[in-house]
Amino acid sequence: MPRPDKIEAVREITADLKATNVYYFFDYRGLTFAEVTDLRARLAKADASLKVVKNTLAKIAAADASVEGIDELLQGPTAIVYCHGDPVRVAKTIQDFIREKKKAPLLRGGKLERSLLSATDMEKLATLPSREQLLGQLVGLIASPLTGLVTVLNGPIRGLVVVLGQVQEQKASAA
Repeated sequence: MPRPDKIEAVREITADLKATNVYYFFDYRGLTFAEVTDLRARLAKADASLKVVKNTLAKIAAADASVEGIDELLQGPTAIVYCHGDPVRVAKTIQDFIREKKKAPLLRGGKLERSLLSATDMEKLATLPSREQLLGQLVGLIASPLTGLVTVLNGPIRGLVVVLGQVQEQKASAA
């Protein structure tokens, strides 16, 4: 008979897995409590949460949540980062933390929507521009032809204004 605390833990993990389609897995060995707390605070700013889980309970929860393919990521001490916002921003937060502390937790991989990610994929994801940067680039690409069109359309009007100004100067100097 399963203990009530384990049943509740499975329920929480299941709810967390259902709440988002993006999560990252890593081995947290080598990190102090203060460093894990620091990482949790950074992830909270990036709209993500970190939870240390027992692998057996996480496997049961994954089955309950209909999440497939993560069993190989649940080996050894495991922490799961649940991403509720921009997945790239969360991946960058984790990578920045790893670079700063220089004693990296071992990234195992993750799940992005329906795709499984390896540790290498997560590193590549962290190098992508953020959502805001991509939107800015898109606006720039859209605005560039419009700016050119406005410049071309303003050319004849500007030329007409210059010609009318010269005619006015000639009439004023002739009078």
